[in-house]
Amino acid sequence: MESDCLLAVVADLQRLLDDRSVSLVKTPPLPQCKTCVIIPIRNEAETIASTLSALVHQVDSQGNSLDLSSYEVIVLANNCNDNSAAIARKFAMQYPQFALHVVEITLPSSQAYIGRVRQLLMDEAYHRLIRLGHKQGVIASTDGDTRVAPNWIAATLEEMGKGADAVSGRLLTEHHDRALLDVYTRACYLRAVGYGYLSVELEAYIDPDPFDCLPRHHQHGGASLAVTAEMYAIAGGMPSVRTPEDVAFYQALVRVGARFCHSSQVRVFTSMRRQGRTDNGMANQLSQWTDLGHQHQPYLVEAAAALETRLWGRRNLRELWSRVLDGSQPKAQEVKAIANLLHISPLWLGQTMVKSDSFTELFALIEQQQVQEGNWQKAWKPVEIKGAIADLRLRISRLRQEQQSFTPVSYPPKASSSGLENV
Repeated sequence: MESDCLLAVVADLQRLLDDRSVSLVKTPPLPQCKTCVIIPIRNEAETIASTLSALVHQVDSQGNSLDLSSYEVIVLANNCNDNSAAIARKFAMQYPQFALHVVEITLPSSQAYIGRVRQLLMDEAYHRLIRLGHKQGVIASTDGDTRVAPNWIAATLEEMGKGADAVSGRLLTEHHDRALLDVYTRACYLRAVGYGYLSVELEAYIDPDPFDCLPRHHQHGGASLAVTAEMYAIAGGMPSVRTPEDVAFYQALVRVGARFCHSSQVRVFTSMRRQGRTDNGMANQLSQWTDLGHQHQPYLVEAAAALETRLWGRRNLRELWSRVLDGSQPKAQEVKAIANLLHISPLWLGQTMVKSDSFTELFALIEQQQVQEGNWQKAWKPVEIKGAIADLRLRISRLRQEQQSFTPVSYPPKASSSGLENV
């Protein structure tokens, strides 16, 4: 019964993808193509050649040139007023054996945003792989201001071979780019990276994902984000949001139980330019840090104690949820204790637990409820990042010594459109 239900859901999602499909590339993919790389660009004349050069010179894990017939690249130049598309087309002529498809479009203002463009591209990649019968084919996203590592495709496929449904790569920056930043902005950037790494290490000790283990990173950006065609359909495709579309897609994947890997072996080098293409990209963040420096304002983040409290609340709730799935009736005091820890209404939590279809859906609703009720924000005020990092380091040093006492949480099996693994 569960298998039939899952198959019906996937069929509905596949019809949704078919309904919104817009054919971009007329040339069919090669039969042996197992990876489709997508690149949305707008006015990337300065960087697109470097981006494409890194992709045409991909190597396998032994350093041998990757078979060019095993992957293709689709560049979608949208609403450009420079020669980005012309540069990409010239590159394609220079490497005729490289399956590079360059598409140039002008979208109406209502659709001319990165979320829609990446959605168009990923939908196109999905349909091309499915037509070949490659459900486990990989849709891999990067950006026109990004240079992927020489083994980017191979490292991604290696993680998929270990069972990942989706993989995000580590977004690195060049030393010479960081050197151009003012002192305060550079310090904020480096501290943000450190804070992110410490946050996921804290998570690994308190409420770990046994599939997404340390060493791992904290990023899931569109500059390095890959997913199997099958899981793309299960997740409903790229959500129709303006930005950050990559975060929204990550959340969609988590909600359907995708095995997501934040791989430290998959790496890209991305631009630290100050004029961005979105309101939520790195350029915008760099500008915000620069403004803080000019105004002599501190960079504020969530306190270490708040991060730890949320993680313990999530772990306790996950354990309670598992018992409920096994048929146990949750006790009122258990629900109240978790609700108090997360600063939400116990009545709301009890009612929502009954209605939720999955734990990931439940916790997503909890985070929305925290914002709506506002009590979490009142209890935990943002703190200066330097203090938060110091507190995280202190707490993690203790947890490292105690890690043997933490029992891994039992997770459901890998999602599949066949439903067989879930029966």
